[in-house]
Amino acid sequence: MTLQQVLFIAFGVVTLVAAVAVVSVRRLLDAARWLLLAFFGVAGLYVLLKAPFFAAVQLFVCTGIIGVLITLAITLTHGAKRQRSARANEQWWLAVVLTTLLLAVLIWLAWQYPWATAAEPVPENTAGLLGLALVDPQGFTFSFGLASVLLLVALIGATAIVGKR
Repeated sequence: MTLQQVLFIAFGVVTLVAAVAVVSVRRLLDAARWLLLAFFGVAGLYVLLKAPFFAAVQLFVCTGIIGVLITLAITLTHGAKRQRSARANEQWWLAVVLTTLLLAVLIWLAWQYPWATAAEPVPENTAGLLGLALVDPQGFTFSFGLASVLLLVALIGATAIVGKR
């Protein structure tokens, strides 16, 4: 195994374990911490995929802004001090059945897909090409604008919730 393969497996395991922990832990603040670790793992995967711009965006936007926003919202709304709820509810079996069914469909789709055998060369100037795609009228400008508006609405909502208390 090469070093890149070992790092890919390590970042993948960290990301998967952290993602499972996000939905498994009882306290919201602990879930936010695991979410930050999952974001770091995804950023590491971007670095291994030779996409440094996406890794930087992942670190700054997701880990920095969203992580701090979630932690601040939980702390200010006293979500971390709420009573513990039951570990499982009455419909846990339905979640297991639906998740197993979804996993089976995804595995079947993965086997049916004609995967490429040779990797295409990665362009050297990924940040420049991404910049051109973002300002292109048929590009992603609208989706990034929408994401920024959603983050602004979440911040205003968190402020409104805290202001009422």
